[in-house]
Amino acid sequence: MIPKGKLLIIGGAEDKGDKVTDRDEGNPNVRHFEILQELLPSRKKKLGIEVITTASRVPGEVTKMYSSTFKKMGYDNIGYMNIESKMEARDEKILKRIEKAGTILFSGGDQFRIASILGGTPVSDLIADKYIHDKDCIVAGTSAGAMVLSKVMIAGGQISEALFLKDMKTSAGLGLLHDCVIDTHFIKRGRFARLALAVITNPGQLGIGLGEDTALIITNGRAAECRGSGMVVIIDGKDIAQTNIGEVEDCDPVFVENLRVHLLSRGCRFSITERKFGQLIKEKINGNEIM
Repeated sequence: MIPKGKLLIIGGAEDKGDKVTDRDEGNPNVRHFEILQELLPSRKKKLGIEVITTASRVPGEVTKMYSSTFKKMGYDNIGYMNIESKMEARDEKILKRIEKAGTILFSGGDQFRIASILGGTPVSDLIADKYIHDKDCIVAGTSAGAMVLSKVMIAGGQISEALFLKDMKTSAGLGLLHDCVIDTHFIKRGRFARLALAVITNPGQLGIGLGEDTALIITNGRAAECRGSGMVVIIDGKDIAQTNIGEVEDCDPVFVENLRVHLLSRGCRFSITERKFGQLIKEKINGNEIM
């Protein structure tokens, strides 16, 4: 079934209007809150945002941070849920709040906490149902909160100079995005090898590596648009030729031939089902047309 709602997957460290980098200074194209603006639901229907902080070990700090950020943006219809058990994920009060929300945002932290606590509960079922049937629904995640939205989820992994099977672990995510596996903080934390290995071992999945302050907006479950200041790396294993992935032991290095890579920046469109670029988005900034 084609989902009517939207997904917003964010690579982490999204601009909250409080950081200035060397690249920002004097750059007329910098747009603060560019990604977080996409979270705002329809104001006509007065739909709110519910932030689920289950992934974090310091939910109070996450709440304080986002409260300050949304206040700067002039938006105050925000709720926060720190669901810490499967019993809480059956609470009728929580379910009613999710039902009324326009946007559900999963914060960063540990993606395995979200999957293990919320997976298979009425909360995750309701969110999935809203995403499928409600055209006004936005389901978003940043960092770990983005990684958990896929069906196959990277649960952990180390960074090595070579690719080793032991360096990457996968498990089941919440399954809103079926054909992709997601990694975040992708450029800054050097996670190419980890995502590549996830794709090599799950060749039916498209790898999405999200840079910081970078996001993909996904409509109809398949049409993605890039936002933010960084890049998105797409890894496609559909045309893999030679590889030793079926024979290696945990400590043997993996090789692979014909692993395809695409780089997306702000304004790029990509079809997840067709695995190719779409028409670029043209925008005007300060009177100048850009792609």
